[in-house]
Amino acid sequence: MDNERKFDLEDHLIEFASGIIDIVESLPNTRAGNYIAGQLIRCGLAPSFMYGEAQAAESRDDFIYKMKMLLKELKETRVCLKLILRKVIMQNAVKLEALRKENEELIAIISKSIDTAKRNNQKGKKE
Repeated sequence: MDNERKFDLEDHLIEFASGIIDIVESLPNTRAGNYIAGQLIRCGLAPSFMYGEAQAAESRDDFIYKMKMLLKELKETRVCLKLILRKVIMQNAVKLEALRKENEELIAIISKSIDTAKRNNQKGKKE
């Protein structure tokens, strides 16, 4: 049996969403904290849901479009996390920093996936 864990993007996105929920729940109950929490819960959870939609895409173009939307949500999440770090409105900065790094990794993975899908799409249209 292979002890090396197979990379599963869906599981990675779900784990990321779980971390976002933890961050949102630990934000202060202030006007700014509540506003950022609302924004972060939407954009931070959206990628895991959107990935499910992308997996059911009806065409390569549809897949690319859905992955681009997913990438936009990850980039919006990045801004929220940076703002929380900048304003130090949360106590658990270690968890926040780890989540920020994971967000950057997901952005890189999704960007690469989009590029690959675009290349494959172009090849398919030429053939």
